[in-house]
Amino acid sequence: MSPTTLSAGPEHGHVTFLGAGPGDPGLLTLRAVEALANADVLVAEHEVLDVVRQHARQGVSEVHTDSDPSQDPAPGTGTPQLTVVDGTSTAAATPAVRDAAHLVMEAARGGRRVVRAVSGDPGLDTYAAEEMLACAAAGVPFEVVPGIASAVGVPAYAGVPLRDAQGADVRFVDARTASDRCWTEVGASDGTVVVSTTLDSVSAAAGELVSAGRKPDTPMTVTVAGTTTRQRTWTATLGTIAQTLKQAKVLPSPEGGRPVIAVVGERSAAAQRDQLAWFESKPLFGWKVLVPRTKEQAASLSDQLRSYGAVPHEVPTIAVEPPRTPQQMERAVKGLVTGRYEWIAFTSVNAVKAVREKFEEYGLDARAFAGIKVAAVGEQTAKALIAFGVKPDLVPSGEQSAAGLLEDWPPYDPVFDPIDRVFLPRADIATETLVAGLIELGWEVDDVTAYRTVRASPPPAETREAIKGGGFDAVLFTSSSTVRNLVGIAGKPHNVTVIACIGPATAKTAEEHGLRVDVMAPEPSVHKLAEALADFGAKRRAAAVEAGDPVTRPSERRPGARRRRSTT
Repeated sequence: MSPTTLSAGPEHGHVTFLGAGPGDPGLLTLRAVEALANADVLVAEHEVLDVVRQHARQGVSEVHTDSDPSQDPAPGTGTPQLTVVDGTSTAAATPAVRDAAHLVMEAARGGRRVVRAVSGDPGLDTYAAEEMLACAAAGVPFEVVPGIASAVGVPAYAGVPLRDAQGADVRFVDARTASDRCWTEVGASDGTVVVSTTLDSVSAAAGELVSAGRKPDTPMTVTVAGTTTRQRTWTATLGTIAQTLKQAKVLPSPEGGRPVIAVVGERSAAAQRDQLAWFESKPLFGWKVLVPRTKEQAASLSDQLRSYGAVPHEVPTIAVEPPRTPQQMERAVKGLVTGRYEWIAFTSVNAVKAVREKFEEYGLDARAFAGIKVAAVGEQTAKALIAFGVKPDLVPSGEQSAAGLLEDWPPYDPVFDPIDRVFLPRADIATETLVAGLIELGWEVDDVTAYRTVRASPPPAETREAIKGGGFDAVLFTSSSTVRNLVGIAGKPHNVTVIACIGPATAKTAEEHGLRVDVMAPEPSVHKLAEALADFGAKRRAAAVEAGDPVTRPSERRPGARRRRSTT
């Protein structure tokens, strides 16, 4: 960070100490999101950087841990090792290990707004308190934005309520800093104990509680990576937790130092976890799902997959380019302004984008649509129009497709329609269904190539290896072209990967490429396709539970394991 950058403006800036919660980005508070959006500098521990950076404004400077997370001291138990990264450039500044409080103070000078993000809640972070004192001593104004503490949020996601109707006492212990007196006090209590520890120290913490007076048969749950899609919980007792983790092949492991939350107590609802484990029992929990679409196209679909517990991974299979000859598009846009058209129909987000870019080129805005009826196919297309300032007059009431649009499109009536022409900006490879249907309804159609679709560049090598090597649990194919293009740029998905197709034509193409189709959408809708995959995952999970088998993801199957074709 350059001295000239820090010296601009008033002498002192402002620091926000922000709790990033236990790991789920959705648990950030509204105030936290607001503070991140206004930050000039973001100082964050490595484990929360991905949670908070998505809400920071473009160009914000980042300051974060530089070491391997597996080697980092547990949060609150050691001075964070920080590296300055200037987000406005492509290269990091020279790495320098500095004291966190010093970096926060340095960044605050010059009137900069600094957000210092920590795991959980700042009030439970030892070094956040020291940094607050440093700000107070230097006269730097600061505020605290509380976050959900890991000791509270993780048990909630693990399905382990900390209190019952009798209002049991709840004690919180950090095993990494707890004294003998602390263990004696919680051992003498019969209430619930929430222990913050590490994976390789769970058994030792259980032993401390037994030595302090707790019965070895006291229920205990241990949760790692809580509130994230990597979350995993084991249920045992104080006396059996070591054996349970050993049988699960958790210890010893390179990840032994990972932070965990353990809940101990007769009233901790450990025995009821089968009914209360709402998060880990989601139908696609932890599934890595490949979505062969761009982030913009896949936005609502990815959100839906996340609601089922999945981890969507978008891989574009097509790229959009301008038409080879722009004159046709230019004439059509000028025709919009001069009153040539009664309707304009958008069948994709890309069509909206192409027209909007042409408008901006001519200095036009949404007012140019005055007096023109606008039709849109699909929720995302309608949203793109609304973002442009145009509310569609017609969206299919049924199937979101050209056929669905034609079912609702009014026939041309010379009495009520002063103009008989429709502007249809589309891709160069679009089918003729819509054009033929509109002509049959009596309309003249200007079918204009607004953009070209070409095969996208191959994804990164690690993504290609995951596709071919079984690293993905499922792939959603939303058209025949996504099948052909994905196989063309990345290779054929592994046999263990669940193949989900939007309809019979797409399924036929998948089978022609040697893929076994497991899931078929009941109707041609991406959201129905995601629902069908979730239903498949729920049935698969229920079958494993009923058989007494561990619930695993498809990618965790033995290599070469045979799959039965689903009729879903």
